[in-house]
Amino acid sequence: MPLYRYQARNPKGGLSVGKVEARTEAQAAEVLESHNLIPVRFEEVLADNPIDAFLTKFSRISAKDKVIFFRQLSTLVGAQVRIVSSLRILIRQVTSPKFKSIIEELALDIEGGKSLSESLEIYPELFPELYVSLVKAGEASGSLDKTLNYLADQIEKDYDLKSKVRGALAYPAFIIVLLFVVGALMFIFVLPQMTSVLIEAGAELPFATKIIVAATNFFLNFWWMVVTVIIGGGFGLRYYLKTTPGRYNFDRLVVHLPIVSSFLEKIYMLRFSHHIANLLDGGISIVKALQLIAAITGNWVYRDIFMEAAKEVQTGKSLSKILENYELMPPLVYQMISVGEETGDLPAIMRKLSNFYSKEVDNIIATLTTLIEPVIMVILGLAVGIMVAGILLPIYNLASAF
Repeated sequence: MPLYRYQARNPKGGLSVGKVEARTEAQAAEVLESHNLIPVRFEEVLADNPIDAFLTKFSRISAKDKVIFFRQLSTLVGAQVRIVSSLRILIRQVTSPKFKSIIEELALDIEGGKSLSESLEIYPELFPELYVSLVKAGEASGSLDKTLNYLADQIEKDYDLKSKVRGALAYPAFIIVLLFVVGALMFIFVLPQMTSVLIEAGAELPFATKIIVAATNFFLNFWWMVVTVIIGGGFGLRYYLKTTPGRYNFDRLVVHLPIVSSFLEKIYMLRFSHHIANLLDGGISIVKALQLIAAITGNWVYRDIFMEAAKEVQTGKSLSKILENYELMPPLVYQMISVGEETGDLPAIMRKLSNFYSKEVDNIIATLTTLIEPVIMVILGLAVGIMVAGILLPIYNLASAF
């Protein structure tokens, strides 16, 4: 049955837009009239090609797409272009078919009388509550273009931070995977031949060699079990982390790991200080700001801290005194907040704290990048040393005996 996109007037004279299924435009008009709507215009929505529909459904909306969307929408809104017209222009700028479809729906919703923030709220997986609240504040203050530009900057900064972390971890991840691949090939093709020689010679095997022989035999006879355990363990862990207890236990573990916890703490404090400064500048209350930050922190332990802090702030307590009771909150954070509360300029103080943590994160990433190479070399050296001690030395001793 054909699908029609319509524009209609409601009994109060307001414009309503949407889609309706009907065999003809006349039948579509009857459907609208049965809902007390007066049809203005119809536009038939052409059926999607099955392949195009599949690509649209599963296409990925990248951070780059969102940055371009907010940046260009900010420019158009700042140039006094109507939001609906701006969205129509942006449909031609994005590359993701799924994002094109969403922007088109946003334009239809705004044509129907909704605000931009109300339209964005329909897609929480793409536009979190933090984005919606900032846009709503921008609409209320008349600075929507600046808010949209800030969102583009923030998405870009988050993407750059993730890229830096991935870049620092890419090299060790590659080496570890390569180490496992080489180890598997050794167990399949090399070690069985070498261990059989040692066993046939009847020589007394060192403890390290006995472990290697036992591991080789187990791998050859029960390789299917090893593969099953690895794949099953991976899927099982992924499922467990999607559960509430699993996610909470994992997040609680990582915030107590040596070295890792210090790095993550700085990232969480960077997000906290940066967002709360901008939310407070946007006219959002401290309670609402804490609730929004809790939702985007990325760690459920810190999420609970900020949610509890929001509840206690409502009772009239000082934020600095509240955060002081949590051991995971660095003293610098609640001390700086205390200064901001005393001076009455908390956003400015939090912005300085944000700059401090931004530099700290950059320094840690640079240090990790420098230290990773020698650490990997030590790991490779240990692996080679174990192989030499377990296989080559017994062969050398056996050859020396003759």
